[in-house]
Amino acid sequence: MTALPDEKKLNELLRSSRIVSGGFLGNDTRSVNEIILTDSVMLAGLEVDCKSLAKRMKQITARAAEGLGLWVKIDDNLQAKCDEARGMIICPWPHLKKCLKRTTTLRNIHTNSEITWSDLNIHLIEAHGFFEGKGSPFRLEPRELVLLLF
Repeated sequence: MTALPDEKKLNELLRSSRIVSGGFLGNDTRSVNEIILTDSVMLAGLEVDCKSLAKRMKQITARAAEGLGLWVKIDDNLQAKCDEARGMIICPWPHLKKCLKRTTTLRNIHTNSEITWSDLNIHLIEAHGFFEGKGSPFRLEPRELVLLLF
């Protein structure tokens, strides 16, 4: 996880909708640091780190992208599909990372449980340990994500 820039500025940016509609924190009243710490403790309890989680998400996204919007078999339990929109979205941290506006939906075919992430989610998890705030449209619950991915 990279060091946080000025936390006050980052919190203001993540709460605003300048980059993404609704912001990255949703209705979560915790600071970015608190959110990251809480989620990292959850992951540690599940014995998974952000790098391996992001690696698995990238593998699934790459495989799903081959389906051009159709469901693709990942393994005996999982299928995934990608949906793309034109353009790029930037990371809210102060560096020059841009991600495709693409979402991947992963489904367990036996339980019908699903989770959807964006390419930006993958970057935020891998580089910053950030799963977004509660109530954010793209918030990923670490426990649910780990259980579905692994």
